[in-house]
Amino acid sequence: QVQLVESGGGLVQTGGSLRLSCAASGRTFSTYTMGWFRQAPGKEREFVAAIRSIGGITDYADFVQGRFTISRDNAKNTVYLQMNSLKPEDTAVYYCAAERSWGRQSLALEYDYWGQGTQVTVSS
Repeated sequence: QVQLVESGGGLVQTGGSLRLSCAASGRTFSTYTMGWFRQAPGKEREFVAAIRSIGGITDYADFVQGRFTISRDNAKNTVYLQMNSLKPEDTAVYYCAAERSWGRQSLALEYDYWGQGTQVTVSS
């Protein structure tokens, strides 16, 4: 069982930056692929980024376009999402999630554990 708690969301102006954190419980954090997803009002949850358990391999949604960076610190059981050059369309609730495998990491159904989410609002 893995419990995930996100933090770092808030209100920021267009062009600003935020760093989201996701703290995980348990001693097996390093074995999980960690992903970030987001859901805007009236829209489906969509993939943002993922990082593999080993090797630092990452995957990003096309809309990220080099603005976001996912990273992890296995010693702290934490995954991060650094978001720069934020746009109003980035406004959403951001969720972190954990899964055991790699290969279908952009699919929400692959993830076993989810956090409660943190709100990110980008004003124009």
